[in-house]
Amino acid sequence: MSTSNDPKLSGSFDAQSVTRIDRLLKDMFGAAVAVAQPTSRVPEFLPAPPRGRLIVIGAGKASAAMAKAVEDNWSGPLEGIVVTRYGYAVPCRRIEILEASHPVPDANGLKAAERILKCVSGLTADDMVLCLISGGGSALLPLPAEGLTLQDKQEINQALLASGASISEMNCVRRHLSAIKGGRLAAACYPARVVNLIISDAPADGLNDIASGPTVADASTCADALAVLRRYAIEVAPAVIALLESGRSESLKPDDPRLPHIETHLIATPQLALEAAAKLAKEVGISAHILSDAIEGEARDVGKVMAAIARQVNRRAQPFTPPCVLLSGGETTVTIRGNGRGGRNVEFLLSLGIALDGEDGVFAIAGDTDGMDGQEAIAGALLRPDTLARARKHDIHPLASLENNDAHGFFQALGDSVVTGPTLTNVNDFRAIFIAAQPDNI
Repeated sequence: MSTSNDPKLSGSFDAQSVTRIDRLLKDMFGAAVAVAQPTSRVPEFLPAPPRGRLIVIGAGKASAAMAKAVEDNWSGPLEGIVVTRYGYAVPCRRIEILEASHPVPDANGLKAAERILKCVSGLTADDMVLCLISGGGSALLPLPAEGLTLQDKQEINQALLASGASISEMNCVRRHLSAIKGGRLAAACYPARVVNLIISDAPADGLNDIASGPTVADASTCADALAVLRRYAIEVAPAVIALLESGRSESLKPDDPRLPHIETHLIATPQLALEAAAKLAKEVGISAHILSDAIEGEARDVGKVMAAIARQVNRRAQPFTPPCVLLSGGETTVTIRGNGRGGRNVEFLLSLGIALDGEDGVFAIAGDTDGMDGQEAIAGALLRPDTLARARKHDIHPLASLENNDAHGFFQALGDSVVTGPTLTNVNDFRAIFIAAQPDNI
């Protein structure tokens, strides 16, 4: 792309170049979200009608949109209940849509879990349960194990979210303190056949990590959950420790006789989303490289590592030659140190920016594909070579914002937030680092 007479806004990049790069990054994020939409993914995975009843249940940020896709493509009778996050409801005619709190559970989630369990009771071998699961289901199905309360679950959830534990570690604890997760919902459906349609938000697409696996077997143990609590020094009620030490809340294992009639389909995944973004980049002549769909770790640490890779590409054309885009997914974590607004994608992006320190030719986007990064109604943000300089000009201190876990405040003050609203899907985090090298490459 030829340069214009516009003033240089980001190193050697003029306004026209920056606008085109921003649009490319946003378009790649949009492609990642679009390919995982339930309207396009659900129909091809619908099973043949059962001899008996079809009961539709589900939980997650995408569950209502999945339910609507089932209704629109199912000609026979059906009924059911799904629960989604507040603001993510999609009107359905025959499937009841409930809403509850995420990421910290509330009483509506508890009631929804109780109603879903009741909905699948008393079924026969001729019946089928179509279970629609997506990320967020852990918080939306907070039915406590015997002896625990909703308040216990709320306090543990808040502590886990602030601890820096990985999503796998958090969900291990959640499964073993639940009366519905860890395969228990599938057991409640027995002897009916269970067909799972799952949109994955978990690193490596671990089935028991997606909504804490309510309808799949789980090999982890109460001892594993107890080890997570001790590893992160999470203080919990004595009843929680007693329950885990007793082993009474063990999840259902692969050899459980109530779990043989389960069929599972991953209908959308982080890898699928990354491939869609890579395809779009290649269509406009930019080489795209997927680094991983399962990156975990502290968001700020991942930012530093990605900055080092981007510099190597930008300065030495290794291991890739600019112009190119580096794509990655997964789910990082944030250990809360300050009192800012989060969330993990923008914390990654701010850490990346600080480590790059205005590296000319490097731009990036990071966002949550559900449209909500942390507890903010903001998907993520954009990073440019001049981001830190613009912040300091407005007396915004990047390192102080990072230490206060206030990356949302940082990028919003610069006008660089990415706001999509609820996307009605969830295939985890999306990160794209574009290395342009020179303006003429765009």
